[in-house]
Amino acid sequence: MTPLDDQLFDAPTPLMVLVRPQMGENIGAAARAMLNFGCARMRLVAPRDGWPNPKATAMASGASTVLERAGVFPTLPEAISDCDYVYATTARGRGLTKPVLTPERAMLEARAMIAAGKRVAVLFGPERAGLENDDVARANAIITVPVNPAFYSLNLAQCVLLVAYEHMRLGVDVPPEVMAMAGTDFATAIEREKLGDHYEERLEEAAFFFPPEKADAMRLNLRNMWARLALTRADVQTLHGMLRQIVRGRQDKS
Repeated sequence: MTPLDDQLFDAPTPLMVLVRPQMGENIGAAARAMLNFGCARMRLVAPRDGWPNPKATAMASGASTVLERAGVFPTLPEAISDCDYVYATTARGRGLTKPVLTPERAMLEARAMIAAGKRVAVLFGPERAGLENDDVARANAIITVPVNPAFYSLNLAQCVLLVAYEHMRLGVDVPPEVMAMAGTDFATAIEREKLGDHYEERLEEAAFFFPPEKADAMRLNLRNMWARLALTRADVQTLHGMLRQIVRGRQDKS
């Protein structure tokens, strides 16, 4: 086991507990989803096809370390016996009085509990019908993903991915939008100003600002447009070049 593996398994993340999973491929896909978002601690409850499962390993594709260190238990009570708080994922009403949370809210709670030294688990049911009522009854709260009510069935690995994603997202400071500059910088105010001057000059020559009483408003709208476009220096150079070529082409024809 590498230091990176040890670091992953020591990370403060929830336990992902797959209850009676049926297909090795889905277990492997769940392992991949977990590792994508920094979760590595998996527990399996009575996997249908036994364990280890070569189909799970093949599907894990680089996330086999999650499978190698997965805990395997014959029953759910044994799998969660050391857990302080347990969430059950289900899309169906169960007639049980429990808090029902979105993945985002649940993982916000989970982060706080884990930071306080608590062990948190999330239960995921078998592919055919999900968790049974006896399973859900052992959980403290329910996680329900907002999905299309006409088609609410999620693949096991998809559900694991959504929960793991929310857990990681809430713990990293990632801006919701960035601009990939591709080797250039934003145009400065003076560069935008000169671009506006260039276009106004050529448009004036072309009698664009007509009628005269609307000319000032038209110029103002153009200035506003250049600022609103968030132009790069490369954009400004291209627009200057385009305008020069248009003017040159008209002169050549005349």
